[in-house]
Amino acid sequence: MTIPNIFGISSGTADIVGFAGMACIIFAYGYITGSKHPNPFIQHGVNLLGAGLLAVSLTVNTNMASMVLEGFWAAIAIWGLAKATLARANNA
Repeated sequence: MTIPNIFGISSGTADIVGFAGMACIIFAYGYITGSKHPNPFIQHGVNLLGAGLLAVSLTVNTNMASMVLEGFWAAIAIWGLAKATLARANNA
């Protein structure tokens, strides 16, 4: 099964976008691990950005298992952002 390259980018550009996404996810993991009081908006926002960038790259260099993983990664990041938003509203 292939995914259409809806962004019209080349394989090389897709690789660069994918590496940027990977860097975002690694940064977020390092951030949460290294911070005493991590900001959930930074953690989940950067994870969401990373998942999105990797998903864009996967429209060119298709790997369905990775695309499904990025979908779950994005959904969990959105869930985390929603929880952080609700927590902020309840503390205001």
